[in-house]
Amino acid sequence: MTPLEIGAWSFPALLVLIFLRVPIGLAMFSTGFVGLYLVTGSTNLALARLKSESFTTFSNYSLSIVPMFLLMGYFATVGGMSQALFKAAEGFLGHRRGGVAMAAVGACAGFGAICGSSLATAATMGRTALPELRRYGYSGGFSTATLAAGGTLGILIPPSVILVIYAILTEQNIAKLFLAALAPGLLAAAGYMLTISIYVRLYPNAAGTKPVVPWAQRFDALWRVWPVLMVFLTVVGGIYGGIFTPTEGAAVGAMGTALIALAKGGLSSRVLTEGLLSTAKTTGFIFFIVLGAAFYNGFLALTRVPQELSAFVVEQGFAPMVVLCLILVFYLIFGCLMDSLSMILLTVPIFFPVITALDFGMTTEHVAIWFGILVLIVVEVGLITPPVGMNLFIINAMDKTTSMIETYKSVLFFVASDIVRVIILVAFPGITLFLIAP
Repeated sequence: MTPLEIGAWSFPALLVLIFLRVPIGLAMFSTGFVGLYLVTGSTNLALARLKSESFTTFSNYSLSIVPMFLLMGYFATVGGMSQALFKAAEGFLGHRRGGVAMAAVGACAGFGAICGSSLATAATMGRTALPELRRYGYSGGFSTATLAAGGTLGILIPPSVILVIYAILTEQNIAKLFLAALAPGLLAAAGYMLTISIYVRLYPNAAGTKPVVPWAQRFDALWRVWPVLMVFLTVVGGIYGGIFTPTEGAAVGAMGTALIALAKGGLSSRVLTEGLLSTAKTTGFIFFIVLGAAFYNGFLALTRVPQELSAFVVEQGFAPMVVLCLILVFYLIFGCLMDSLSMILLTVPIFFPVITALDFGMTTEHVAIWFGILVLIVVEVGLITPPVGMNLFIINAMDKTTSMIETYKSVLFFVASDIVRVIILVAFPGITLFLIAP
């Protein structure tokens, strides 16, 4: 077989390994290693790349953002910030029809501003909001579906670990990607609240009522979220004000949330040790996937699969929007079967050259940023799409009385909201780009 044919066959071989439950990082690394051997007829190049790729990948300064954001999310959790956010949102929205569910979504959006992980946001807010939802008569499926959907805001509201990885893969400006994600993130939160409003009108028995909270208690609860606002403004404001880089901003945010957790009595030596170990384990897991993807993508580059695919698509004369829509549909389908990080690392090096080779009437940088946000959103949809939505499993495991089928039925309303949002952002790129437009 030619190198191009070997490269083309490597993708289905990789999917087989993944479906056989081989860890995604190991699957990509193994496929790349064997592929290099088949192309060159020797292990020399593969072994040489193992040394050089490891150094090149892990010496990337921007990757240090990942553990800092993970640590920031952990400190925010033990510092009680998730509870403060939910109580504040519940005070203003809880008495409305479906208000406690709307408050949960609002709290997820707020927590996403200091936590770059969707799974962490879903798990944290699930522990905080699920008991309250059930207490006020919200049905099991509606409660778990709401929290699973709200958790996806963790990777869309900046900062976002996935956007950092995308920025590194495509050599884009991290700060601009964060800024571009802000409007779509707020649009997502608004869309979920509208979905909740529609759902409780179609199924009135799915949501109970909560007494009106006096204004004094509302403002007291609102005052308690100032640490979250302070951390967000310090990190994001510092980055866009030119005071520090995104990497430095992540470190400042981690230190800020640690000091707040310490002041609130939630950061003992034992909790600190657990947080550091948990962050180290998660970082190691992410970094191994990044290394496996770098090794596999280096093999693909040698076989010229991305370049040939890009040239083929351009030669066919397909309308750019048609190509983009087909790629997004691909992400929606495979996002149901794979986690978001794996999808980004596996597919962006293949699809990115295709998208940037097409004429969307924008600069290459704007196309890259717009495509990155769209990919992030459709991958995020996969986190709540049956049958393998990771957020669904995390939240459903917290409520033993609710069957997965109930969660599946309710979450389809939120999936529909996400699809409508993707259509809007595809049709109107300016919603994504207006904050970074020259």
